[in-house]
Amino acid sequence: MAFVGKKFPNIAVNAMNEMGDTFKLNVLEEAKKNNKKVLLFWYPKDFTFVCPTELHAFQEALSEFEKRDTIVIGASCDTAEVHFAWLNTEKDNGGIEGVTYPLLADSNRNLANVLGILDLTNETFDEETNTYLYEGDNVTYRATYLIDEEGTVFHESINHMPLGRNVNEYLRLIDAYTHVQKNGEVCPANWEEGKTAMTADRKGVADYLSLN
Repeated sequence: MAFVGKKFPNIAVNAMNEMGDTFKLNVLEEAKKNNKKVLLFWYPKDFTFVCPTELHAFQEALSEFEKRDTIVIGASCDTAEVHFAWLNTEKDNGGIEGVTYPLLADSNRNLANVLGILDLTNETFDEETNTYLYEGDNVTYRATYLIDEEGTVFHESINHMPLGRNVNEYLRLIDAYTHVQKNGEVCPANWEEGKTAMTADRKGVADYLSLN
């Protein structure tokens, strides 16, 4: 299900922070009550291989997101207890010690199901048990959502398990969306902060292409 242009689901999920505190976190309300953008990124599993590289990459860029009034939230279907164990595992041992943003623990998969991002491959129906069986691990793909101050999704993307994300691309997308919000212009291909944008009409396109 595509959520771009729509409100993010209004669902509270268990979460864990680096201090070991468990609490309910509603991404939609987090954006609206703080009047900030939110970057929510899902990863398949704690204690795996590509995942810690991504969590550390988002941590290293956290100050850049904060400059852009953007809250970073990680998420998986692991429990809060597993998150806390991973947060207390040293980086050189595959852990995420030093990560300070909250992690959703969607262990009941309520939110992941609504978003449609679970790996449920090769569905078969077992007539003997009258149930559907899946070969997938029932964990999420690497899904990413950018949500504005009103709780509306302005970007979503999904990577397959082996493909790590480029954190700088999300900073670029936030910059571009903020430029649109402030100036009413649109941002052409490969636009970056400080570059020329354009008006959304034929003259604007012609003027932009003539300069580039």
